[in-house]
Amino acid sequence: MDLHASQIQGFFDIPVDNLYAEPALLKFIRESIPNWQESVIVSPDAGGAKRVTAIADRLNVDFALIHKERKRANEVENMTLVGNVKDKVAILVDDMADTCGTICLAAEKLSEAGAKKIYAFCVHGIFSGPAIQRLNNSKFEAIVVTNTIPQEENMKQCSKIQCIDISMILGEAIRRTHNGESVSYLFSHVPM
Repeated sequence: MDLHASQIQGFFDIPVDNLYAEPALLKFIRESIPNWQESVIVSPDAGGAKRVTAIADRLNVDFALIHKERKRANEVENMTLVGNVKDKVAILVDDMADTCGTICLAAEKLSEAGAKKIYAFCVHGIFSGPAIQRLNNSKFEAIVVTNTIPQEENMKQCSKIQCIDISMILGEAIRRTHNGESVSYLFSHVPM
């Protein structure tokens, strides 16, 4: 689900469908974030710009991105926000959250720029090393992840972590594949 690089599909000798959590994210935003119509969808880096613009378009809201300047690998020297988040609900979207250094720095930048509330949605919540401590001390209202990785222990340590169950998406993909039906339906719909 939401492969870090779509080229990964080519490494398998069998057919592979890369499923997406985007429909579940859209459903969560519409049902769980107050005043989501006043939101800005934010990419923490240029690599996520395509994903963020697609989500913003589907919600009919603005988007922004954060440009990172690196000193060296895994060390961000400066972050520049491109877009306006003043008095808006900022929803940061990324494929994974590992040590959470980048997204927590991004949340600081969004707060400094005047965002009234800040949420993060990361498909895969890895949460290694100092991640939980960083999230507990962060500006986020909530960090929303899917259950592609079990989150029970992380949720006990950080009340900001919320988890979306994507088992229905996986189950429906299996059913559709087994019955010879199109899996692409799942790219825009959340099975109930």
